[in-house]
Amino acid sequence: MSREEINNQINELVLAMAKDPQNVENYHKLSELYLQIEDYDRVMSVLESLLTIKPDDVQALVGMGTMWFYEKDFRKSLSYYNRALEVNPKNFLIYYNMGNVFAEWKNFPKALFYYNRAIDLNSTNPEIYNAIALLYQDNEDYIESKAYYEKALSLDPENLTALIDMGNVCFKLFDYETALELYKKVFVLNPDNKIVAICIGNTLTLMREREKAYNYFEKALQMEGDNYKAYICYAIALSEFGEYDMAVEMYKRATGINPKEIDAQTLLANLYTNFNFLDLAIDLYRECLRLKPNSAETYMLLGNAHYLKGEIEEAISSYRSSINISPENDEYRLVYTQVLDEYIDRRA
Repeated sequence: MSREEINNQINELVLAMAKDPQNVENYHKLSELYLQIEDYDRVMSVLESLLTIKPDDVQALVGMGTMWFYEKDFRKSLSYYNRALEVNPKNFLIYYNMGNVFAEWKNFPKALFYYNRAIDLNSTNPEIYNAIALLYQDNEDYIESKAYYEKALSLDPENLTALIDMGNVCFKLFDYETALELYKKVFVLNPDNKIVAICIGNTLTLMREREKAYNYFEKALQMEGDNYKAYICYAIALSEFGEYDMAVEMYKRATGINPKEIDAQTLLANLYTNFNFLDLAIDLYRECLRLKPNSAETYMLLGNAHYLKGEIEEAISSYRSSINISPENDEYRLVYTQVLDEYIDRRA
């Protein structure tokens, strides 16, 4: 449906609602049309008007909960879902959405409870199993996560979300062959998926399939969308296969696309450090800190470069800055203590 057709339907519904303001169905239709054109403020306005007429309208309550969820006001979202649950405690979608709220809050037990309640009411919906799988994945329980993705795929073998995420889980489990198989299934279903092309390239890199990996990175670069991540992953692959000059070029291209992001510059600085081009590395780390001055990791890397250059006092200063930003990091504190003790012993 074209935008003009949607606008015409909206105008017709507004007129109909003026004539019959108690017709609940018109409110639902109007909110769905506003949702199609992504006018979320009007979606909420229509749903609020409907709830003044019919406070126990479950669809409107769930809709309002979802709108507030997307606004990241999870407390308001949950309040609407709870109201909907009071009206209809047998609606699986309410429990599923409540699970999403608690997943956003990183409350694993409650999220799992509500997802399982949703399964009790609708055991054939693959998206619930996807959500549980992602919950376990976020908690780095990849074995359990994989089992739930497999369940989702048994219900919907072409579920792109499950295929991609299960591929990511297999990648984490070092099962590169299965990850590759899953990513390629997605690529067959969706050959314009830039992220999946990059994932295939990354996997082939670790499987030491150099030319095949390069081929997928080249495909990704030809697709629509931001090439920042594609250049970075391509650069990492080039480094893995010893083509360092090309890797440097790819990192520089990534930086040219998004000069305010530090990932490419940090990785390039790491490469310079590995080859003992320490002045170049230090300059890049300092540029990264200019862009993101609260990066504890960058201060630690800068400290390492100073240490390798024999600039111990500068290294200690950088390590101290890292600890000030991230005082709970035991690894950073250990490095700082060891270098400081070494410096004191030398001065003694």
